[in-house]
Amino acid sequence: MPAVRAPERPAAESYGRPQTGWRLQLYTIIFEADTRAGRAFDLVLIALIVASVGVVMLDSMAAVHARHADLFHALEWGFTLLFAAEYVARLICVRHPIRYARSVLGIIDLLAVLPTFLAFLVPGLHALIDVRILRLLRLFRILKLGAYVEEFGALGSALAASRRKIFVFVTFVLMVVLVMGTLMYVVEGPDNGFTSIPMAVYWAITTMTTVGFGDITPRTDLGKSIASVMMLLGWGTLAVPTGIVSAEYAAQRSGAGPTTRTCPECLSEGHLPSARFCRDCGARLPPWRTDLPTAP
Repeated sequence: MPAVRAPERPAAESYGRPQTGWRLQLYTIIFEADTRAGRAFDLVLIALIVASVGVVMLDSMAAVHARHADLFHALEWGFTLLFAAEYVARLICVRHPIRYARSVLGIIDLLAVLPTFLAFLVPGLHALIDVRILRLLRLFRILKLGAYVEEFGALGSALAASRRKIFVFVTFVLMVVLVMGTLMYVVEGPDNGFTSIPMAVYWAITTMTTVGFGDITPRTDLGKSIASVMMLLGWGTLAVPTGIVSAEYAAQRSGAGPTTRTCPECLSEGHLPSARFCRDCGARLPPWRTDLPTAP
């Protein structure tokens, strides 16, 4: 009789126990929006980001800058210090600070504070503070609607699965606008605004996408006929990529309901409340704690 093998322990055991004490509390507030404190933290953070970007935009207006330059300077330094404190707090509460610093959100957090300090050396870098608007991607976590997180991932998967079909479609569109643009260049010529083949291709693109700026228009009857065909063809082509992505999206939808639980090892989100280990790296997840009512 073969010996019964003991069940293998998850690979997450090598990571040790998760954070405890004040680090765990800080981690729960900063990285998870399923508690009142976490939601309040994220809402305040979003308000600071929007206010900071608003200050930068107002400061770029010469008339407003002349009247409130000192106020804007003080506000910007206040925002920078708050974002720097938040960035340090994130590094403190995660178990692998370097891993977080090298992640996408970690790099964005760093870019949110660097421009102000670098502006001392190169004043032109001050405008780069607007990169903070990228951090509004956390809005998906603020809403705490697990379906949004899941559907966003499903949409990304649908786009990835459709990339070859979309590439073929875009290649076909490029061939059409190149041929039709060249034809319009021959028919209309420079006298009617079609000064070159690239200019004619530009007209074909704006016509096929139903934008129609009107800066270049055909004058001859044959050119108007070609333009009519391009317009009708544009209506048909607009629905093709939508149908491709929609079909893949519908095929990949699932009914699971993840939360904003974040793995302390790989920082992946969307784990179920009952999950004990990360679905991506196998690390043990912190205890699930929430003081918000769960959705029915």
